[in-house]
Amino acid sequence: MSCDNSAINGMNPGMAGFIVAKKRVMELNDSMQQGIVYLLGAGPGDPGLMTVRGRELVEAAEVLVYDALSSAELLNWAPAACERIFVGKRASRHALPQEEINALLVKLGRAGKKVVRLKGGDPYVFGRGGEEADALHEAGVPFEVIPGITSAIAGPAYAGIPVTHRKYCTQFTVFTGHEDVNKKESSLDLKGIAGAQGTKIMLMGMQKLADVCEALTGYGQEPSTPAAAIQWATTGIQRTVTGTVRTLPAKVQKAGLGAPAVVVIGDVVKERDSLAWFEKLPLFGKRIVVTRTRAQAGELSVRLRRLGAEVLEMPTIRMAPPSNKREFAEGVVHAHTYDWLVFSSPNGVERFFQAFFAVYQDIRSIGGARIAAIGPGTEAKLREYGLAVDIMPKKFVAEGLVKAFKDAREEIGTIEHSTFLWVRGEEARRVIYDGLTALGAIVDECIAYRTEAETEDVAGAQAAFRERGADIVTFTSSSTAENFFKLGLPWPDGCKAASIGPVTTATLKELGRAPSITAKTHDINGLVEAIVKAAGK
Repeated sequence: MSCDNSAINGMNPGMAGFIVAKKRVMELNDSMQQGIVYLLGAGPGDPGLMTVRGRELVEAAEVLVYDALSSAELLNWAPAACERIFVGKRASRHALPQEEINALLVKLGRAGKKVVRLKGGDPYVFGRGGEEADALHEAGVPFEVIPGITSAIAGPAYAGIPVTHRKYCTQFTVFTGHEDVNKKESSLDLKGIAGAQGTKIMLMGMQKLADVCEALTGYGQEPSTPAAAIQWATTGIQRTVTGTVRTLPAKVQKAGLGAPAVVVIGDVVKERDSLAWFEKLPLFGKRIVVTRTRAQAGELSVRLRRLGAEVLEMPTIRMAPPSNKREFAEGVVHAHTYDWLVFSSPNGVERFFQAFFAVYQDIRSIGGARIAAIGPGTEAKLREYGLAVDIMPKKFVAEGLVKAFKDAREEIGTIEHSTFLWVRGEEARRVIYDGLTALGAIVDECIAYRTEAETEDVAGAQAAFRERGADIVTFTSSSTAENFFKLGLPWPDGCKAASIGPVTTATLKELGRAPSITAKTHDINGLVEAIVKAAGK
């Protein structure tokens, strides 16, 4: 619809007002359909250092444009339908030249897409985010900038080096050793940097480290000043080399350190001996594979990473709707008619209540059924819906639940002729059904989901595993084990299998890979504890 103001002015006030309002609505709709580009700082490498706002945007992205410095795990946060475009740069290898990246962002924004441009560290700290923002501004494409934690401060912190310290300095200088090759003259004032007080931090300069150190000493930097280089800072493969401005280049070359790395020059490096907390964590230096579903991997990954491990998230299964959706729906609808509801996994709880609240609006519609659950994870998921658990076994397996009912008969009364609705996965063993039936219970099954093999390797974990191997591969169910070995990946020398419990252990033995590590308590906490204990040995 188009109209000019003169035409509106000739109408009666009511009609004119209607047309103006309608025009504004149409303009608002047009603006809402317009795309937007978020220039998002992904942080230095540890996914835990991503901002809350950043994760929200990745989880809602329609297109993810990412570079080589971003943690691969961040790609798993994006929706399944999200288009992922790699444009990464590493030294002289460029997936796309910067001009083409700029043009791509403009094109996607104009196409009405919600685009997240994921950049390592902070977009504006030597990240060329300013150039991308300029291109978007000139093209009239809306954009937002979400700062990220730069490796200039995070890298030294994880290496036990504070960039400022009242004992040594109250300022620091950040510079890059990598400049535009097309520039006629360098804008890097090494003479000024050498004369500056406080800590000096160099990013993206490993190829020129020897030249920079020589130039700094030539301009008056004390050669004996402590210095350090930190490669892959904040990750489980972090490596740190210390020396002085004079000796650091040779030490770095001998150790084989390369990009990406942060170089720190200053007396603050002396603090590393007492403040190097990260590299002392119990799982530091261990590469551990997590095979849980993409949605579930986060809990175990975070626990392992907080203990210093490098984590490869390699989902081998995914949750899918049950084969018979009608029977599942009928079970949910009639759940309030049962004496007991039995949940054997968090997945079952989540799928059940997704369906439940599609029918009912109030949790009280669940009726007066008592609730049984296997494991603290399942109990925690039930508590999210405001439900307490009446029976939970000491051993978090199906056999344990049947025993718990036997042992609790004096407390809960006989379960003979009581009605049970067992919410389970399609591949679950029949132990609960057979055990409760043998006690005289009337058991109906409510199959809430089935597991499928995960066919996508979004974060490239399989390729990383083939190339670099791993120290430990974790298995949290029989299905994760079965589908892992279907991938046909070579098992690295010295790599250990870690099992969450006896059922998974039995499956691993059948597959010819008896676990070296088995959780004593069959949950995530128990698995992590077993891994830490094994690493200590």
